Amino acid sequence: MEPATLKDIARELNISVSTVSRALRDSYEINPETKRLVMECAARLHYRPNPIALSLKGSSSKAIGVIVPQIANYYFSQAINGIEEVANQRGYDVLIFQTHEAYDREVANLRQAVARRVDGLLISLSSETNNVSHLQELQQQGTPIVQFDRVSAALDTPRVVADNFAGAFAATEHLLLSGRRRIAHLTIQPWLSITQERLAGYRAALEKHGVPYDESLVRFGTFGPDEVGPLVDELLALEPRPDAFFTASDRLAVGCLAALRQLRIAIPGQVSLIGFTNLTVADMLAPSLSTVEQPATEIGRVAVGRLLDLIEKKHRAAPPSTVTIPTTLVVRESSGGVG
Repeated sequence: MEPATLKDIARELNISVSTVSRALRDSYEINPETKRLVMECAARLHYRPNPIALSLKGSSSKAIGVIVPQIANYYFSQAINGIEEVANQRGYDVLIFQTHEAYDREVANLRQAVARRVDGLLISLSSETNNVSHLQELQQQGTPIVQFDRVSAALDTPRVVADNFAGAFAATEHLLLSGRRRIAHLTIQPWLSITQERLAGYRAALEKHGVPYDESLVRFGTFGPDEVGPLVDELLALEPRPDAFFTASDRLAVGCLAALRQLRIAIPGQVSLIGFTNLTVADMLAPSLSTVEQPATEIGRVAVGRLLDLIEKKHRAAPPSTVTIPTTLVVRESSGGVG
């Protein structure tokens, strides 16, 4: 017996093929009663969409691409969990690509995603990316894109981010309220959105408490494994030297912790330390690490939900907006809190 087609359903219900197609995609353009009739008829006729044929026609492949800097990064692995959870519930496969923080890899990942005919794209920019023309071009071709975590204002898409400003403000204020005044800030490339937002929160907390911003206490770097030690050495050579470190990621904080311990500097006795992410091992470090918790899984869920709504045209077109999800300060031993 030949499998049923869209034409068979349309003929059965005396409606157009395009109406059947949109009803099966749950488009907002089709009223609920028509959707119900189409779904019932599709089930009765044992209609099954052919994903290969759909892809060849340029229609839905029921797959989305997700481009992240690094899957091994705790934050991104948690975000991917949230993305896959929602995508799978809504019948989509997830193709994951990682840039390893390289712009060239990001461009190559984008080409691979397009070659695999993904219906849309979720992306968190690599640390080298300060030009988003490759993404603008894809968007102009009609591919739905949603940015999350590391985003660019030059790309006019929905964005889903953590409240980086508030998290950095809370971390810095916590250090100030504990009596610290020379707070060093280790962060990553200055053009990244998360860098700018966390630096702004750090500066705002200093200003609120009447502590002048000192540019010499701020260091920009990458995620290189051997980079943190020399930066810590540079900062500790200053006079007066820092009495606290606030890092823009827990990965940097762990490197900072190792460097301070190697120098036999007591934490938090001589120097306080606080990070940003909340690694699963943060409370098992010695001392346990104070940090700002980012709701990575929730960010993943919200971001993919926005993307799938764009793909399925469930809502009428609205200007792209930014969804900001709150962060939480977690105080532990490294900043003088209770472990």
